[in-house]
Amino acid sequence: MGSRSSESRVLERHEDAIETIHTKSDFDAWVGGCPTTSETAASIVTSDPVINEPITTVPKFESKDVKDAVNTAKECYETTWEGVTKADRSRLLHEWVGVLKDNLEELALLECIDTGKPKTHARGEVEGAIQTLEYYASICRSQDARQIDARDDLHLYTRHEPYGVVGQIIPWNFPLWALAWKLGPAIAAGNCTVLKPASDSPLTAIRAAELSAGIFPDGVINVITGEGSTVGSAMTANDDIRKLSFTGSTDVGSQVMKSAAENIVPVTLELGGKSPFIVFPDAELDKVVDAVADGVFYSTGEICDALSRAIVHEDIVDQFTDRLVEKAESYVLGDPLDEETTMGPLTNREQFETVKEYIEIGRQEGATLLTGGRVPDDKALEDGWYIEPAVFSDVSNDMRIAQEEIFGPVQTVQSFETYEEAIELANDTTFGLAAGIGTERTSLVHNAAQDIEAGLIYVNEYGPILPEAPYGGFKDSGIGNDLGTEALDHYQQTKSVYVNLDEPSL
Repeated sequence: MGSRSSESRVLERHEDAIETIHTKSDFDAWVGGCPTTSETAASIVTSDPVINEPITTVPKFESKDVKDAVNTAKECYETTWEGVTKADRSRLLHEWVGVLKDNLEELALLECIDTGKPKTHARGEVEGAIQTLEYYASICRSQDARQIDARDDLHLYTRHEPYGVVGQIIPWNFPLWALAWKLGPAIAAGNCTVLKPASDSPLTAIRAAELSAGIFPDGVINVITGEGSTVGSAMTANDDIRKLSFTGSTDVGSQVMKSAAENIVPVTLELGGKSPFIVFPDAELDKVVDAVADGVFYSTGEICDALSRAIVHEDIVDQFTDRLVEKAESYVLGDPLDEETTMGPLTNREQFETVKEYIEIGRQEGATLLTGGRVPDDKALEDGWYIEPAVFSDVSNDMRIAQEEIFGPVQTVQSFETYEEAIELANDTTFGLAAGIGTERTSLVHNAAQDIEAGLIYVNEYGPILPEAPYGGFKDSGIGNDLGTEALDHYQQTKSVYVNLDEPSL
């Protein structure tokens, strides 16, 4: 009777939340400053991963709809936005930030219901998205070019100019944060944007765009929905999109890059990862175990830079592993609307099945599953895509669970004897997005940070991720950077101007 009552309470709370969501928006696409549906009238269902029930539908755009959205953005750029000053772009971004802050709780609820993130995590990520936009609003006015002192008879200087219309494709795991990473620098640099959110979690992107109404000229921000195979392909093939930025899997990123090459369009790619965390023998275990757990169990492991490979010195590997297992078993799987919940469901059934498959692969490869990897025995959660956080030991680097991105709450533990072996294990992957280092020795920190082939290095912690610093990977993990001033550079073209000066005469 108790479990049945708990199950009904979860269902009732989520149905109430979905009803609240329906009062906020119809969740059409956002093109030219107004809600827009597809000409085909087709739609895509987005579902609550806790109760496996529909939240709402969004338009299923086709190639013709994408072309119309790009044309709208292009017209806005050529008639209005191209002449807007940096000071005005900064002011408008700050105004949008203010509106988003006023609607923070609404956006957090949307993110929670659409992705399954615990409400506390969703709220923090919405705050992170707003802070990212605020950062680009602040640095927008500080952009400048160079005067080059080359010769006395020459005035030589550079100009940084926007591309015009840029295309952006974001993933389903951090919908609003990813939107801010794309729109912030693109708008600050002076571009109009056409952004496609993932079909599994498009709601916060649409709502954030709606909350820009009356702030930016119509057509600066355009959010289009649909399937990646149709909408994404139409975006990469459209020669009026002069810059593409994609965050997602390495396989799809490769396709985006190939398609963009047809029109000689530059790309920024933030792709997959299989990130190591090296734990040296002097590490403070209480701190480092938490860092390793946060790095793979936060957001149910659906994070590109997940620290999913713990590489631990042989002197402390047993002690470390015992503590990691204890930490994994401490996570509270439950309703994301409960403040005490620390792990929600995976975002969709496909990922749920993928993670289950990898756990079975790990067993078949001979790794030892020390804890987790099961569907929780809780009637209240039986309709959701829940998996208990898993820890594998007896793992070798040639195993698939040590090489392939799982994108779920699965940690592997390996041991090493020497510094050289630790670095070799860490770098023995096609990916290079992130890595962690656990040590109290400064010399180890700086040497390992230099020797590890990854774009992000976390020391004794997982995170934070701040908008001031560039975010990007090495090898198969991508090209270019989100965040930092580097992202502004990706959304601009540089022009050198040579002005030859005559000898002065009267």
